Amino acid sequence: MSARDPNQIFSALADETRREVVRRLSEGGETTASRLADELPVTRQAIAKHLAALEEAGLVASARVGRETLYRFTPGPLSEAVSWIANVGGDWDGRLSRLRKHLEGRKGDSAR
Repeated sequence: MSARDPNQIFSALADETRREVVRRLSEGGETTASRLADELPVTRQAIAKHLAALEEAGLVASARVGRETLYRFTPGPLSEAVSWIANVGGDWDGRLSRLRKHLEGRKGDSAR
């Protein structure tokens, strides 16, 4: 799997309904758009649009089984997003550490 743009993943997860769809798929396994629509307070057409956005971000995969399309959660992009967050957090940790050292050095200079 190629690395995805974190913006696409975060954009897909920005919507509360899409997050709920991801949660349900991650906990309940494969299901259809119709079943999801029965469980959520949105139409089947809305669920189909949410699933399309999640599939485009790589968070959901679909497979045709007979007349139905089954959707399943694919966690890979979430791992990529978590790695991105960890890298950004690490960068900020380094910056804050350097700032702390700089400010502590200035304290010592003013005490002299």
